[in-house]
Amino acid sequence: MIAHNIALKIIFFSQTLVGVLGNSFLLGLYVITFFAGPRLRTIDMILIHLAFVNNLVLLSKGIPQTMAAFGLNNFLDDVGCKLVFYLHRVARGLSLCTTSLLSGFQALTISSGNSKWAKIKTRVQKYAFSFCLFCWVLHLGTNGSILVYMKGPKGYKNITKIQDFGFCSASLNPSFTTLISASIISLPDVTCLIIMIWASSSMVLVLYRHRQRVQYIHSHNLFSRSSLEARATQSILMLVSIFVYFYSLNSVLTVYVQFAKTNHWLLNVSTFLAACFPACSPFVLIFNDSQVSKYCLTIWEKIKPPSLY
Repeated sequence: MIAHNIALKIIFFSQTLVGVLGNSFLLGLYVITFFAGPRLRTIDMILIHLAFVNNLVLLSKGIPQTMAAFGLNNFLDDVGCKLVFYLHRVARGLSLCTTSLLSGFQALTISSGNSKWAKIKTRVQKYAFSFCLFCWVLHLGTNGSILVYMKGPKGYKNITKIQDFGFCSASLNPSFTTLISASIISLPDVTCLIIMIWASSSMVLVLYRHRQRVQYIHSHNLFSRSSLEARATQSILMLVSIFVYFYSLNSVLTVYVQFAKTNHWLLNVSTFLAACFPACSPFVLIFNDSQVSKYCLTIWEKIKPPSLY
């Protein structure tokens, strides 16, 4: 039992720390590039938003969960629990929205040789900020029910059907109305997942055709440009695959925990899975997106001291 508690402390603390550092590095890199480097692309603006909301996911759930693992179970009151869980659910939904926008935009980018897709891409570039703002409004509104049923760890004294998160608790009242509300809340998530599946399928098809086509291309410049675009697409495909994998596992586990007897081990696994994508995503971009390396090199060229020779 002691070894289990120590492992929980190390896992949650390490996951939160590493994820926040990775996302903060990307945020800092893009902000510095925005003010001092080359002009940022639309996709970079989307990545800035993704890194920001991923940090919110990690901070809103990782820090309380780490404190709970260290034995601090009563550090939040009712208001604190409501705000922490509300912020986490909003940030998690925004991460899903932004990832779907990212995958959809990249699918349009590599398909923009077609005039119809090129026009749609131009519209997406124009309204990308408006879409992110719409996602904020949507998730701030649809997750309002959390402010009703979340309480502090001792908030439900006389109710038997509660879900104890260690540092907060929630009432469990399965009913037809609850099912309808959950379906409405899940509708934007399902829509985003459908967009990601469509975009991923389109990108895989385009990459397959590209691989066949480049075998007959002998121009070095054209090959280099298309290869960079293919590498960026592969990075985003990797991001989407990681997101869908962990999101699906966490969703299934969350539904099981809500309808089964509360199990702290399963709750800890669910929390870990929910934070896997926000913690992993910045490093996928850092090590696979050549544009990140280009921005780092540009900033270094600007700040390095002049040579004495």
